[in-house]
Amino acid sequence: MDRRPPPSTEFDLDAPKLPAAIKKAALASGGYPYSENLDKDVYEDELRRLQIELVKLLGWQGDTGARAVLLFEGRDAAGKGGTIKAIREHLNPRHARIVALAKPSDREAGQWYFQRYAAEMPAAGEMVLFDRSWHNRGVVEPVMGFCTPEEAERFLAEAPDFERMLVRDGIRLFKFWLTIGREMQLKRFHDRRHDPLKAWKISPVDIAAIAKWDEFTAARDRMIAATHTEHAPWVVVRSNDKRRAHLALIRHVLRSVDYAGRDLGPIGEVDPRILGLGPEALSGR
Repeated sequence: MDRRPPPSTEFDLDAPKLPAAIKKAALASGGYPYSENLDKDVYEDELRRLQIELVKLLGWQGDTGARAVLLFEGRDAAGKGGTIKAIREHLNPRHARIVALAKPSDREAGQWYFQRYAAEMPAAGEMVLFDRSWHNRGVVEPVMGFCTPEEAERFLAEAPDFERMLVRDGIRLFKFWLTIGREMQLKRFHDRRHDPLKAWKISPVDIAAIAKWDEFTAARDRMIAATHTEHAPWVVVRSNDKRRAHLALIRHVLRSVDYAGRDLGPIGEVDPRILGLGPEALSGR
């Protein structure tokens, strides 16, 4: 866990200029293994090849009736939305569906916790991408006081059983935790605050979370330890550089499914410095 003095104590989100110390430390924060972002031209070339394979994967799902769920979790500004966009950009939106559920209604709040998520599961041939998921109850809700400790404890006990039911029913379940460093989160928050096209992404919850870094870290570690299972493992993706994160994550999906026409040549190998499995991949971050 990062025990340094929180940069948020001297960080003013509304200041027009990002502090130089935060900007300089952003990419390397959290022990990120690269000193530079991946070249844009290299990224776009590799992404195109992977997106061609994703089109083939979804076509195979349509032919065979296979179903897939990809869920994306992580701290605010970890890059969940951008990763989903990179995956879905050239896929048929009728068969690759994004789910980003709002705050539950009063009626939904009185239902079985998993009920509204179960209603969004894929039909034959579909891929469903969850921008946040039922794992809200394992991290965001207890840290921000949106659920009771007892509700959070019950979730940690029940989530593996819920996911086991999905997998037994034939759904291929991918769980991704996108992890970023502290200064990188602050940089992205600042970028959003001062970009009129992205300002809507900053919410009061995001602002409140700035001072709760350690609480989120503890809740994250507890949740992943409790819900990382053989049938539904957590895949941890280091996302300070969004380009490397996108490529590693998509490669992992493509290499995990033996779909018709799969070409391992253009898919390439997953970078082990960017992607790992389970609690061990979060050690010290």
